[in-house]
Amino acid sequence: MDRTVLWQRVEGGVLFVAGLVFFWHENAVVPWWEAFLVFFAPDLSFLGYLLGPAIGAFCYNAVHVYAFGAVLFVIGLVMHIPVLALLGALWLAHSGFDRMLGYGLKSPEGFSFTHLGRIGMRR
Repeated sequence: MDRTVLWQRVEGGVLFVAGLVFFWHENAVVPWWEAFLVFFAPDLSFLGYLLGPAIGAFCYNAVHVYAFGAVLFVIGLVMHIPVLALLGALWLAHSGFDRMLGYGLKSPEGFSFTHLGRIGMRR
């Protein structure tokens, strides 16, 4: 594995843990089952692939880029909306989880082409 990819996977793991720790420490309102659903909500972006690989990659990347969760998190903190900050933390945790597992941002070529390298079965 390329060292750059390894570092990006480690970085993803750190964000995964940090997001979950923040959620666990600050949560007083979201039941565990809702947190579970929110954690996996970004994966609904896979539906974009029904419209082709370019649209699928755009939809996936739009919600899996770290900035999406970070913006939700910061707006929640600044505007004193704890639920939004928790949502952002879970969203960051999800994106970090995916990167930790090697699922990078997608290329318009197809789902298995990512910025971290090719995923899935090799031909």
